[in-house]
Amino acid sequence: MLKIDLEEIASKEIAARKPNRIHCCTAAGCLSAGAEEGFEQFQKEVDRLGLTDTVQVAKVGCMRLCCQGPLVKVQIADSTNSPFPIEDKHGTIQNNNQIEILFHQVHAESAKSIVAGFTGQKVEAVRGDFQSPFFQNQVSVILDNSGNVEPERIESYIAAKGYKGLYQVLHHFSLDEVIHEITRSGLRGRGGAAYPTGIKWGTVAKNKSEKKYVVCNADEGDPGAFMNRSLLESDPHRVLEGMAIAGYALGSSQGYIYVRGEYPLAVQRLQIAITQANRLGILGTRIFGTPFDFRIDLRTGAGAFVCGEETALMASIMGQRGTPTPRPPYPAEHGLWGMPTLLNNVETYGNIAAIIRNGSDWFAGMGTQTSKGTKVFCLTGNVVNTGLVEVPLGTPIHKIVYDIGGGAVEGNTIKAVQTGGPSGGCIPAEMFDVPVDYDSLAKLGSILGSGGMIALDNTNRMVDVARFFMQFCMDESCGKCIPCRAGTVQIHRLLRKILAGSADHADLDRLEQLCVMVKDTSLCGLGQSAPNPTLSTLKYFRSEYESLLKESDSTQRINLPLLCSSAQMGNQEQLSAETKGS
Repeated sequence: MLKIDLEEIASKEIAARKPNRIHCCTAAGCLSAGAEEGFEQFQKEVDRLGLTDTVQVAKVGCMRLCCQGPLVKVQIADSTNSPFPIEDKHGTIQNNNQIEILFHQVHAESAKSIVAGFTGQKVEAVRGDFQSPFFQNQVSVILDNSGNVEPERIESYIAAKGYKGLYQVLHHFSLDEVIHEITRSGLRGRGGAAYPTGIKWGTVAKNKSEKKYVVCNADEGDPGAFMNRSLLESDPHRVLEGMAIAGYALGSSQGYIYVRGEYPLAVQRLQIAITQANRLGILGTRIFGTPFDFRIDLRTGAGAFVCGEETALMASIMGQRGTPTPRPPYPAEHGLWGMPTLLNNVETYGNIAAIIRNGSDWFAGMGTQTSKGTKVFCLTGNVVNTGLVEVPLGTPIHKIVYDIGGGAVEGNTIKAVQTGGPSGGCIPAEMFDVPVDYDSLAKLGSILGSGGMIALDNTNRMVDVARFFMQFCMDESCGKCIPCRAGTVQIHRLLRKILAGSADHADLDRLEQLCVMVKDTSLCGLGQSAPNPTLSTLKYFRSEYESLLKESDSTQRINLPLLCSSAQMGNQEQLSAETKGS
C-alpha cells in the first residue's frame, strides 16, 4: 500500500538528517537582505571545518520576524555533549529533543562564527529570542511547517506528515464526507469575502457537469501584504495537497494556480513542487492507487490588481482580458469555460489538510463562534516587530500591535491600524480592544481582508493614508465601469486638494458623497471597496481633514447628481492628466 511508501519516505528522510542542523530562511524577505550569500557561506564553513558528518545546512521558508532578517535557526541534538556554546538557555526552545537557537541579521562573517561554534569557539552573532512575546503569543497552523521544512524537497514535506490528509480522504472518505468535514470546521474563505468554504464546495459539487475546475487565487496584490507569497515560498506542497483534496471532493480532475508574476520565487517553488508531486505519483493519474486523477497547472498574472477579483481572474486564465463581469452567474455554476469552478485563496487551501488530519472539531475549537481557526497577518508599519503573525481569530488588536508587534518605534505612539489593504479601513487606537474577526471589523467600517495590518503612529497623517490607498485603486482600476474609472480619480483629486490646503467644507461634503456613490455603484469589489480607507478616516479622524480646510463662507452641500454629470465623468486618461497637472 502506498501509505507504507509515504511512511518509508518519511523514515528515510528523518534517518538521513544530521544530528545538528542550520536552517537558513530563504523566503523573499531574507533573500533580499543577503540570505543566499549567508547560506553559501554556511556550506563552505561546514566543509572547511570537516563537519559534514554532524552538521547539515538547509534552505527553509519564512521564520516570521522579517524585520530582523536574514534569520537562521540552529538545531542542536544533544546540548549536554555538544561543543556548541550555550551560556544559558534564555531565548532557546526545546523541539523534538533538540535545542533551537535563533540568530538575527546573519551575514557572511556571523555565518562563519556560528559554524565555528560547533568546534567549541565563541559565537559572535546576534542572538534572537524564541521566548519573546512575538513568538510566544502566536499559534501555528498554517505556518506550522514554515522555517522547518525545505520547500524545494517533497521528502521534507512528507516527513512533516505531508500528503497524509490526501491519502486519508482517498481511502477512507466519501465525497460528501469530505465536504461535511470542511463545513463542520467552520472554515471561511481567507481571501477577503469570508464565504463559508464548505458551503461553496457543496455548491460546486451539486452542479452536475462533465468538467469542473479547482482554482487557487494567489494573485495577492494588497500593499503591505505578503502572507500568500510567504506560504507559497515556504510550504508549497501544503497548498497542492489542499487543492487535490478539493478536487476529489468536487469530482474535478484539473486545478489551476493563478499567481502573481511579481512573485518569481513563489512561481519557481510551486513549479518544483508540482514536478516532484507528479514524479512520485501524488499528482497526475491514479493517485495513491485509486481511480482519482488530478492535475495542477500554473498561470502567472501580468500585474493587474483587478485580476484578484474572481471573474477577472478566470478571464485571464482563459486568455481573455482580465476585467470583471457582473454576477450572477457565479463561478460555482458557470466559471472557467462555462463549467462549475471552485475559487479559494492560498491560505484557505493551506488549512484543508490540517483539518482532515486533525478533525473539524480541532479546527472549530480555535477562534470565535462565527470566525473559526487562525489567521495569518502581515504586521507592517510603525511597530518594532514586523513580519508574519498567526493568531486565533478573535485575538484583540492590542495584543497583535503591542504584545506581538512590540508597540510603536522611536518613542512614538500608535494611533491607528489599517486592515484589509486598499479595501479595508483605519481603526483608531481607542478601539484596539476589538477582537480581530470578520464581523467585528465590519462593524467598524473595515474588513479582515486577506490579512494585511499596517500600524500607523502619530507621525502619519490620516488624510495622506487615504490618498495613498485611493491612488493605488485609481491606478489599478480596469476602467470598465464609470463609477470606479472616474470616481476614484475625482476622490483622489479632492484628497490632494485637501492636503494642499486649498479645499473648503463644500469639498469635504463632495468627497464624502462621492465615496458613497462609488461604493454603491461600482461593478466589482475593487471599486465597491476603494472608498473604505477614506470613509473610515473621515469617520474616526475627521478633525484631521477639517484642520486642513481653508476658511470659507460656503457651507452649501454639493448636489451629487451634478457632481456625477456626464461632462465631469470623462475618460480616466483625461482626468489623470488633469490630476497630474493640478
